[in-house]
Amino acid sequence: MEILFSIDEINNVAKKIISETNEKVILFHGNMGVGKTTLIKELAKELGVNDATSSPTFSLVNEYKSTNGEMIYHFDLYRLKSESEALDFGFDEYIYSGNRCFIEWPDKIPNLLPDHYSEIYIQLELDGKRKLELINK
Repeated sequence: MEILFSIDEINNVAKKIISETNEKVILFHGNMGVGKTTLIKELAKELGVNDATSSPTFSLVNEYKSTNGEMIYHFDLYRLKSESEALDFGFDEYIYSGNRCFIEWPDKIPNLLPDHYSEIYIQLELDGKRKLELINK
């Protein structure tokens, strides 16, 4: 699936992503500042998270609970120095918990990814719109 959108259409994009993938683990690829965290915030909101959401850049993972009790884990692995560092904070327990896991900068942990996941690639276009590609693996 490919979508071209402006940032004010992000709610519709989140709804479409949720309807197009059954995978609990979604990897987010894109340059710094392209809108990965903004999209994840909107996905969390669409999934029933009412609490404030933010980038877990310094904590590496944020945990959110939806109104129906579902746990959602948001990872920002930009500052991760090694895969062993991810294992030290329990990444494998999160990823195999059966809960939704949204992972920014997954290229930092290529050997720790599960067998099944979806990938989202976002890039900024010259006109300020975003081009998103969703791939279910």
